[in-house]
Amino acid sequence: MINIKKKNFLEEELSEKEKSFNFSKFHILPIPLEKTVSYAKGTSKAPEIIINASNQLERNNNSPCDFGIYTHDTIDCSLNFNSIFQNIENLIFEILKKNKIPVCIGGEHSLTFAVIKGFKKKYSNSNENFGIIQFDAHADLRKTYNGDINSHATVMYKIHNENIPIFQFGVRAQSDEEIKLRDELNIDFKTIDDYRKNPNITLPKKFPKNIYITFDSDCLDPSIMPATGTPVPNGLYYNETFLILEKLLENRKIIGIDYVEYSPIESFHAYDYISANIIYDLMKLCLK
Repeated sequence: MINIKKKNFLEEELSEKEKSFNFSKFHILPIPLEKTVSYAKGTSKAPEIIINASNQLERNNNSPCDFGIYTHDTIDCSLNFNSIFQNIENLIFEILKKNKIPVCIGGEHSLTFAVIKGFKKKYSNSNENFGIIQFDAHADLRKTYNGDINSHATVMYKIHNENIPIFQFGVRAQSDEEIKLRDELNIDFKTIDDYRKNPNITLPKKFPKNIYITFDSDCLDPSIMPATGTPVPNGLYYNETFLILEKLLENRKIIGIDYVEYSPIESFHAYDYISANIIYDLMKLCLK
């Protein structure tokens, strides 16, 4: 039997210590979930391809590498939803108990619900709470989609039902039902047009200090990120994405990240690299 060595995020830039479980502040979770994708396929391939592309990133001073990046074994997504979600929830909880920062690489957006359940389990025994910043072209507030309550299109509705505050940014493709529901549920949001008219956007004053970022690749404009299940015109560009995030995160702390809905295009390595770079830059934001 051939023993295939596990690939690690930024493998070539890390010392043995810096990619060890106990030392590392950042814990990469590859989650190749693809069960409810409703348009272009390929999210199951994304974690491995992004991790491979990460080895083209450059290490700089005061980078996440200095704090350690441990890459977990790939989550088994061949099981049923309940088993997959339970395994993710349990692993997230164990990581958080050790005061690490989970960085989840998907996979379809439905995985975020299981991740958040792990956070909720951890924070239920704490005096602190947390909120979610969602960068996404879609609201994902459907109660069911194609008859499935676990669809990628229902994930934020399910999370809202867990009483977790949500702030949506970049949504530009949503149903009338979702627009109405967002108003009924008092979910805060800003659009890209809001930002371009007035860049001084902030989170609501009462929004929690601890922040989980769920980053759907389709929040980006298709001109720089066509490799996603459902690309939507009039999206974000790279620099403004991080200008917005830095503004929203003032006086707040990132406690976890996911990057989802990336669907690689064979032989177009630029999008693989962009995805790896986004994850790396999100990790850098954790250090500010």
